[in-house]
Amino acid sequence: MMDFLKNLFGMGPAVDYAALVKGGAQIVDVRSEGEYRSGHIKGSVNYPLDRLPQLAAKLNKDQPVITCCASGMRSGSAKSWLTANGFVEVHNGGGWTSLQSKLN
Repeated sequence: MMDFLKNLFGMGPAVDYAALVKGGAQIVDVRSEGEYRSGHIKGSVNYPLDRLPQLAAKLNKDQPVITCCASGMRSGSAKSWLTANGFVEVHNGGGWTSLQSKLN
């Protein structure tokens, strides 16, 4: 159970997010549009969590996906939804500011 929770919230083994992005990973910011406008990771897309089911078709299921939000909670939910809907490799990047620092 603990491993499941750690993986759900991005606390599993260390992930090299910069390498994933260099390899073509898609960054999906699941915060609201207003939150996204106030600051976001360059190159990310804004698919608010409540609209993710309608917008996910725009993503490539064969490329890694990194989800992010304000703290890691919504991005954890997004990771679960994407994984349950056929996305092969999904990582919870947690809070967008923390993820941004891992990409530099």
